[in-house]
Amino acid sequence: MWSRHSPIDIKRKLVIIGVALAFSVIASLLTVEMGMVAVFVPFLITGALVFTYAVFASPRVGFIAYLIYCFIIAGLLKNTGLPFGPLMEVLLGFTWLSLLFHRSEYNWKSLKNDHCIVALIWFIINLIEVLNPTGASVMGWFMELRFTTMNWILIAPLAFLLFDRKKDLDLFIILIIGLSVLALVYGLKQMVIGVSPAEQAWLDDGGDFTHIVDGRLRIFSFYTDAGQFGASQAAMSVVAFILAMGPFKKWKRLLLGISGAFLFYGMLISGTRGALFALLVAAVFSIFLSKNFKVLIIGSIFGALFIGVLKYTTIGSGVYQIVRLRTALDPSDPSLNARFINQKKLAKVMSGLPFGGGVGVIGMNGSKYNKDNYLSKVPPDSYWVKIWVMYGVVGLVIWFSLIMYLIGKCSGIVWNIRDDALRVKCIALTSGGTGIFFCSYGNEVMNGFPSSVILYMSWSFVIMAPYLDDQIAKRAESAESAARADKKNKELIK
Repeated sequence: MWSRHSPIDIKRKLVIIGVALAFSVIASLLTVEMGMVAVFVPFLITGALVFTYAVFASPRVGFIAYLIYCFIIAGLLKNTGLPFGPLMEVLLGFTWLSLLFHRSEYNWKSLKNDHCIVALIWFIINLIEVLNPTGASVMGWFMELRFTTMNWILIAPLAFLLFDRKKDLDLFIILIIGLSVLALVYGLKQMVIGVSPAEQAWLDDGGDFTHIVDGRLRIFSFYTDAGQFGASQAAMSVVAFILAMGPFKKWKRLLLGISGAFLFYGMLISGTRGALFALLVAAVFSIFLSKNFKVLIIGSIFGALFIGVLKYTTIGSGVYQIVRLRTALDPSDPSLNARFINQKKLAKVMSGLPFGGGVGVIGMNGSKYNKDNYLSKVPPDSYWVKIWVMYGVVGLVIWFSLIMYLIGKCSGIVWNIRDDALRVKCIALTSGGTGIFFCSYGNEVMNGFPSSVILYMSWSFVIMAPYLDDQIAKRAESAESAARADKKNKELIK
């Protein structure tokens, strides 16, 4: 029996047939020019179109993809040599375009919060810095702007708009711990099997200067470098351990504890001495936030013993990773002294530059866009030092004050959260973020990926926590009221 089709169904079929024919023709033409590789081009285009549709259907998809991409981008760049960098801005841009497309569905008033305001203040300061009279390159300023403030001001509001539910916080925690463990697995592959040919080429091109120490490879996984990998693993290790002690199901706590141990090992194999401070600061801060003075005293004792063993004994001297950590506490270490020497060189110039030498004047963008500037020739070795050089002592004080305000704000919020599980999650994120911030004194950690996106989202989630706490309390009250009503009805029936 014949069936009737509506005009809409017929149009859909015609579109599908037309798209299929178009891809067939494109694949045939490209195969003639490029060989069999071209057969996959239409599928890539199809995937891109499907992903674009998914993002514009739900902006959350775009940011989740962005978060994952922040973990793997450095590995893609090293192993392919293709210009994957701008794809970060594309993913973030698509997320915001989709948000604006669905703007009536979101609570834009939620952006009136301390984190978004702090990010806006820092963004405005960076815009004003283009007028810095020292004459730094405008292109250098623009390229540095992408990482120093643009990502911050674009990421900070997203949690308040897109991820304002308890399960969104859980998803974020699962993603950052899961991806960190995946990074460790890849790092173990580098240690046991070896690096890829492309990674070896990167090492041969100068990466070995900092990543081959005493004939041993400092593991960098698919991150930018071992410093970023080690610091991130240290901070995420503390996050996992804190959650493992929370009021959760036993299997979850066990899984989190195992993850924390794995990530701690990831910190060790990175050979990153500065990661020790991310670990210690995060651990001490978590104990402080718990307001458990018994745990604070015991934790402080264990921390002091740990430092004492590293500094005043030779225990573990046969283990390379422990030897590397021990050098972080050695004031006569050549690498540490080289940093102090560089800071003295910079201090001579900075004494006459209270507002800094300009954004992008030092570091990678300084070497590329400000070659003739003396400041570009001295390695900053530290993100705090880099801020000081770019913005001067005035900018450094403002930046440090803004960050400390956020840490203080998050701490106050943690102390007032009623729900035990939510409080533990916020303690974990606040402590991990604080560890990343203080570790950035030794390396440019918080300005790199994935640490920056973890840090910004952590602050947003913690500042949003009172709202989540109220949601949890209301659900509990509703459930309790429903239980009372049900009990009353049963009594009436009897």
